[in-house]
Amino acid sequence: MIQLLVGLGNPGPEHALDRHNAGFWFIDQVATAVGVSLKPERGFFGDVARLRLHGHELWLLQPSTYMNRSGQSVGAFARFYKIAPENILVAHDELDLPPGQAKLKLGGGHAGHNGLRDLIAHLGTPNFWRLRLGIGHPGDRAAVVGFVLGKPPQSELKLIEQAMEQSQAVLPQLLKGEFEAAMMQLHRGNRAGGQAAKAGA
Repeated sequence: MIQLLVGLGNPGPEHALDRHNAGFWFIDQVATAVGVSLKPERGFFGDVARLRLHGHELWLLQPSTYMNRSGQSVGAFARFYKIAPENILVAHDELDLPPGQAKLKLGGGHAGHNGLRDLIAHLGTPNFWRLRLGIGHPGDRAAVVGFVLGKPPQSELKLIEQAMEQSQAVLPQLLKGEFEAAMMQLHRGNRAGGQAAKAGA
């Protein structure tokens, strides 16, 4: 079951609205929903909150390192609390999914995502859960850096927020270790959301 929920992003107000901070946005949404605040923990190089959700204990973590050093924070936290990689869910921005879609996945490569790359290096395995929050793709590989470090238009932000709400709705299953049920519910919600977006276009 999931014991640690990590959001990836870059610290500082200058990055708060970047697409690359979608993982941070998700953690903020969860924290707001349950009424907790994240507090800086120097030993873990990040901001941390502890809560009970649906009868289970869950930690929230936002690394305060920059994206490409996210593993320093997550690795330190996981080692201290003896949390296995397969009990960690990492929320991150995903170029290969459109805004409004979110998918769960266990393991895999980093696909060029520097936060995932560093996590794999520090945890010593790619076998942690990922919540892939779609932000879309600029269409040109050379434009990716500026795109992820840019602010999405309001229409896309609304879709990303809806996908995060759907993701938050499957947390009860994830906390119980019911991963197949969580994936089915989330991916079914993606299809419904995509159809609604097309109807409104």
